[in-house]
Amino acid sequence: MKCPLCGKEVKDLKQPCRPFCSERCKLIDLGNWISGEYRVPLPETNEKDGENATEDPGEE
Repeated sequence: MKCPLCGKEVKDLKQPCRPFCSERCKLIDLGNWISGEYRVPLPETNEKDGENATEDPGEE
């Protein structure tokens, strides 16, 4: 298994910071989430009326 942050091989699958290789990589990843570096994308909206752009305009 490889660390999702640095790509280093994680040899001990029982280590507490798994799936990360170290506590350092775990904290860097957490910091990225907190700072907004990582974001979960929202569905696109139709700017004209604020409705979801993926909806069929004929449906109500």
